Amino acid sequence: MTLCYVLMSVEAGSEAKVLEELRRIPNVKECHRVYGIYDLIAKIEADSMDGLRGIVTGKIRQLQGVRSTFTTVAVD
Repeated sequence: MTLCYVLMSVEAGSEAKVLEELRRIPNVKECHRVYGIYDLIAKIEADSMDGLRGIVTGKIRQLQGVRSTFTTVAVD
């Protein structure tokens, strides 16, 4: 199992809608609003790095309201 955390900046006022959409993605195990440079964080699990890539680029970055993402891959 491969695990990553995706930090997201979203358009002002779209936090709740993006959070709701994230929770519908099966590989998203947790997601929360956060304070600071980023607006949301999501914990993602997949079978491989290619799987993570597909989820981040094909699903998360395509959500309306997501301006940018920063992905960190867990190593242990």
